[in-house]
Amino acid sequence: QVQLVESGGGLVQAGASLRLSCAASGSGGIIANYVLGWFRQAPGKEREFVAAAFDGDITYHADSVKGRFTISRDHAKNTVSLQMNSVKSEDTGVYYCGASPTFSSKAADWTNIGYWGQGTSVTVSS
Repeated sequence: QVQLVESGGGLVQAGASLRLSCAASGSGGIIANYVLGWFRQAPGKEREFVAAAFDGDITYHADSVKGRFTISRDHAKNTVSLQMNSVKSEDTGVYYCGASPTFSSKAADWTNIGYWGQGTSVTVSS
C-alpha cells in the first residue's frame, strides 16, 4: 500500500512559476522500488504523462514540458516535486502524483498496477 499526497497547486499567471510537491509513504521502504511521476488531466481530456523520476538522478519529461518543467526526487524523504516554469494556458489541469513499480507513459498502466494521489489543481490565467 502506497499513499501519495500532492500540494502546491493554485492559480498562476502565464509565464510565471509554480512548484508542486508530492509526499509518498509506504511500509518497509517500499517507495524505493517505485517510479514516481506526474500526470495531468485538462478539462475534457484524458490524463497525460508529464514527467517521471527513477533511481539515482534519472528523469524523463514529456516533450510538451521539456525545458520548462523539471521533476526532482528526494529518495531519502520519499518526495517528488515538479518545478513548473514559464507556464502556459495549456498547462491548466489537475496534476496527479503517481507511483508505479514499472514505468509507462500511459496513465492506464499506472492505474492498473500503481497508485495515484488525490491531485492538485493548477489553473494558468492569461
